[in-house]
Amino acid sequence: MSELKIGMATPVDFWRTGRQDRAKMLDDAWHAGVNHIFMADHVSFRNGSGKDGMVEIAALSQLHDEIAVMTGIYLLPLRHPLPVARQLSTLSEIAPGRILFGIGIGGEDRHEVEICGVDPRTRGKRTNESLAIIRGLLAGETVDFDGEIFQIEKAIIRPRPVKPIPVIVGGRSNAALERTGLYGDGWIGTWCSVRRFEEAIGIIDGVARTAGRQDINWQHGYQPWVGVADTREEARARVAAAMEAFYHVPFEQFERYVPYGTPEDVAGALQPYVSAGCRIMNLKVVAGNDNESLQAVKIIAGQLQAD
Repeated sequence: MSELKIGMATPVDFWRTGRQDRAKMLDDAWHAGVNHIFMADHVSFRNGSGKDGMVEIAALSQLHDEIAVMTGIYLLPLRHPLPVARQLSTLSEIAPGRILFGIGIGGEDRHEVEICGVDPRTRGKRTNESLAIIRGLLAGETVDFDGEIFQIEKAIIRPRPVKPIPVIVGGRSNAALERTGLYGDGWIGTWCSVRRFEEAIGIIDGVARTAGRQDINWQHGYQPWVGVADTREEARARVAAAMEAFYHVPFEQFERYVPYGTPEDVAGALQPYVSAGCRIMNLKVVAGNDNESLQAVKIIAGQLQAD
């Protein structure tokens, strides 16, 4: 594996197959150059849909001994930090060194936040406090915390992870970049230009330096939807339909940030992000079927890791 880590979204029909087929699919992905499988996390998105990201990565982690798993992204402000720290501690025992904790504040569906009993206006503050608490707990500390949202005395989580779990922060705002500089091990962008990606990394570095955080092995990433087919027209139609069904907004609002075409076309469009410092490329591939998606990822990964 090269320094660039390739992530692949959970295949569409993955959980509809038998256990042996799932294990084989993950093994095929590993040999295709995929470092980790990532999955979204939603409690009740739009029409009530979603999956629990922590539950899914726990199940995935037991189907292959080498491939890593990642929440991409976990809606941290909808949860209390102590149970989350316990989940991560447990995951570190059952899949040591194979967990990436991608988090974000969500917000595409305000109602999802509200029905979890959270004021949407507090999402950022809740997330910052949660990360401060979780990082302390997973470092083996006894945590006392008196914040605006959380008040905790003498909190302890044992065992602490033997291998640190990278915290990858998602979000497009400058607040998300500041959050990364203060609490993260990397930032994962989406729907942004290469120029913005480079600018974001600079902001994160500045915040980290000011906070006295040094010698961080940054794992910045990018997480695009991509459409793959023999022609650009077919590839566009596939990814447009999938994204409109998921986000319930016109594809044109995303299109300039969505590579589509042949796998080689997609790799060419994403290569500038790698040159700009992307070390985690999470691919949500829309193709004709799961096998076509996997074959496309193999080509894209090979091209990006060779450059």
